[in-house]
Amino acid sequence: MIKILFICHGNICRSPMAEYIFRDLVNKRGLSAEFVVASAATSREEIGNPVYPPAKRKLAEHGIRAEGHHARRMERRDYQEYDYLIGMEQYNIRNMMRILGDDPEQKVSRLLDHAKQPRDIDDPWYSGDFERAYQDIFEGCEALLTEILEKL
Repeated sequence: MIKILFICHGNICRSPMAEYIFRDLVNKRGLSAEFVVASAATSREEIGNPVYPPAKRKLAEHGIRAEGHHARRMERRDYQEYDYLIGMEQYNIRNMMRILGDDPEQKVSRLLDHAKQPRDIDDPWYSGDFERAYQDIFEGCEALLTEILEKL
């Protein structure tokens, strides 16, 4: 069982988009029983809130349902629980490390560090560009899944 936790600032836009996109990718490959996929925030601002409506609409445009999500904050114990802790941008990584303290097993990375062109994923909360966020997240999720499957 491979456990992945996607992390962003508030856990209402990018990280739940990554969670649902990655789940969709593994479901389409018949691998859903092999993965546990979740998401979390580095802040407390949106705790308990659902996926932000524009993010949810963007997922729906691509045939992905985002139901039952409630934002939660990442905790130090997540390091022991998950195999991969994936942030959306360098700012998230810095805040993740404040929570975790250390990364001795090299579990922490940005999502697009797994893609051909490593970079941050802009926060659509500020940019308003949910399509760009979707495309970047999809690219990162496909690259991460490919990397994981090549290791098996």
